Amino acid sequence: MQFSRIRRKRLDRSHGFQSALADFLAQGRRKVPCERQGEDPTPFEEESFRASGRVSIERFARKLEGPVFEKYSPELPELLPVYPLTKGIAQSDVRRAVSAAMECCDQITEFLPRELIERYSLMGLTEAVKNVHRPFDTKTLEAARRRLAFDELLVYQLGARTVREGSRSLGAPAFTLRNSGAAGFFRSLPFKLTGAQERCVKELFSDLGRDVPMSRLLQGDVGSGKTAVAAACAYLCVKNGYQCAVMAPTEILASQHRKTFETLLSPYGINTALITGSGSAAARREERQAVADGSAQVAVGTHALLGEGVSFDKLGLVITDEQHRFGVMQRARLTEKGKSPHVLVMSATPIPRTLALILYGDLDISVIDELPPGREPVETLLVGEKYRRRLWNFVRKTVEQGNQVYIICPLVEDSETCDLKSVQSHGRRLRDEVFPDLKVGLLHGRMKQSDKDAVMGGFAEGSIQVLVSTTVIEVGVDVPNATLMIVENADRYGLSQLHQLRGRVGRGKAKSYCVLISDADSEISKQRLQVMCETSDGFKIAETDLRLRGPGDFIGQRQHGEFGFAVADLAADMGLLETTKEAASEIIGKGLFTSPEYKPLADMVTGKFGVSGHEQILN
Repeated sequence: MQFSRIRRKRLDRSHGFQSALADFLAQGRRKVPCERQGEDPTPFEEESFRASGRVSIERFARKLEGPVFEKYSPELPELLPVYPLTKGIAQSDVRRAVSAAMECCDQITEFLPRELIERYSLMGLTEAVKNVHRPFDTKTLEAARRRLAFDELLVYQLGARTVREGSRSLGAPAFTLRNSGAAGFFRSLPFKLTGAQERCVKELFSDLGRDVPMSRLLQGDVGSGKTAVAAACAYLCVKNGYQCAVMAPTEILASQHRKTFETLLSPYGINTALITGSGSAAARREERQAVADGSAQVAVGTHALLGEGVSFDKLGLVITDEQHRFGVMQRARLTEKGKSPHVLVMSATPIPRTLALILYGDLDISVIDELPPGREPVETLLVGEKYRRRLWNFVRKTVEQGNQVYIICPLVEDSETCDLKSVQSHGRRLRDEVFPDLKVGLLHGRMKQSDKDAVMGGFAEGSIQVLVSTTVIEVGVDVPNATLMIVENADRYGLSQLHQLRGRVGRGKAKSYCVLISDADSEISKQRLQVMCETSDGFKIAETDLRLRGPGDFIGQRQHGEFGFAVADLAADMGLLETTKEAASEIIGKGLFTSPEYKPLADMVTGKFGVSGHEQILN
C-alpha cells in the first residue's frame, strides 16, 4: 500500500496507531511496502516523510492534530512558520505569499542607530525579518524575535513619553479651589471619605491647579471609592467654567456612572448627559447638542464620545474608567476635543507599583489602598468537586433569601482538548436540569452587545437570579443584591483576575461569599488559591501573583489590544521592557531625537503615535 491510501477515518479513531505513526514519521523515516497485483510482495522500499502539526495528549497518548505530511528532502528547513489563517486560506498559501514578499527584504531600511544595535547586541532589521520567517534554528529565531520585540517596546516607550512630554509643554486650564464651594461638596456626600481617598483628592487637585495638563492613573480595588474621587474632580472642573468627559468601556457601566455623577452633582446645578450608540436618533441628537452648547457640563459615555459627531463647548477634564480597555491613542483622540484638557484614568486592577511605572510611563500614579469602613469582606472558600451537591444547595438557599448568584466558567463552549466548564454546556445544564425553577441567565463575550446588555440589565434589575458567565462580568454594573460568586476551574485564572471577579459581590449590606472550585494537584496552584482565602487586599494579592507567576496575569492577552504588539510578549519580555524603558529615558533625556542618526527612529514614533507630541519634543 502507499501512504496516501491510509484512511483518514481510521487515523482519527485509532489514537494509539496515530501516536505511533506520528512518532515514527517525526523521526523522518517510513518503510513502505510496494504491492503489485499478481506479484509477490517486494522487499520494503525505503522512503522518508516529515509530519507537522500540533501535538496534544489524549487518553494517555500523544496525538498530532491536523497533521500535514510531506516527502522529506535535505532542502526542507528545520523550522516552519505557522501563520494565523482565515477561511479558505491554507498555511501553504500564506507561506508561498510570504516567500514571494521575502524577495524584497533587502529594501527594508534600518531605523535604529548603530550605537543602539551594538550596545544591546541586536540583530540587524533585514536579517531579523528574514530569520523570523525562515530561521536556521531556534537560537537564530529567538535572536530575530528579540530584535523585533525590542523595536516594538522601544517605540511604545518613546511614544508614551512623547505624548506625555508633548502635553506638558502645552498650557492647560488651572482650576482654583477659591470660591468653588468644594468644602461644601465634600460635606454633602452621603459618606465620609477614607484617608486614602482624601490623599488622592489632594494629589489630583494639586495637579488640576497647575497650568500643565494632568496625566494621572488612579488605582484602587473594586469598591474603594474611585468614582467619588472622580466626581470631586468633575465638580472642581465645572465650577471653574469647564466641561468634563467620562468614558467607560460598556453602555451598562456608562449608564451606571451617569446615574452616580448625576446623584452627586445635580444638587449643585450640574447637568449630566449620556453619550452612547443606542437610543433613538432624536434622543442622541438632544444629548449631543447639550454637550456642544455647554448646557450639559458633564458628558458620560462609551467609545461614542470619540465620534466626529460629538463636540464640546469647553472641555477641561477627561476621565477614562477601566484603563486597560483604552489605549494611549484613544485617550489622545478624546483629549483632542478640547484645548489641552487634564486627563485622569482609573483602573480597578491592582498592579504592583513597579510594574505600573513601566507599563504606564506616560502617567503619574495615585493609589486608593483602603476600603470604606463598615464594608464586610467577602468570605472566600476553596472547595473541590466533592462539595458540588452542597454548593448547589447553597445557591438555592441564597436565592430563597432574595439574593443573587454569579457562576463563572473559563470557556464559552466545550473544548475537545481540555475538560473545563463552559457557559453554553454547563450553563444550560444548570438552567434546564439543576435549577429549572430558578431564573438562570447565560452571558459570554461572543454575544451581540445588545444581547449582553439585556442579560446584564436583567440581572441588575433582579429578573435573573443566577447568572452563568465568562469573565465579561469582571468589569460590570453594580448589583448590591449579588451575594455569592462561584468560580469554576478557579486554578485557570490569575489571582488578580479572581480578585476582580470577587469584587462583583459584597457590594451591599448582606454577608457575601466567593467559592473557588478546583481539584488541581499542583502545589503552586493550591498555594495561589489559598492566598485568596487569606486576604482581601488586592495589592498584596497582586504582589503574590507577580512573585509566583510573573507579570503575565497583569499584562496578559487582553492587554495586548491596548499596546498593539505583534511580536513582543509582555509576560515573557519583562527584561526587555525594562531595557527599552531605560533606553527611551536616555534618548529623550539627552535630546538625541534631534540628532540625524535618530531621525529614522523619531519618524517611526511619529507614524505610530501621531505628529503633535513628536513635534513638541523635536522643537
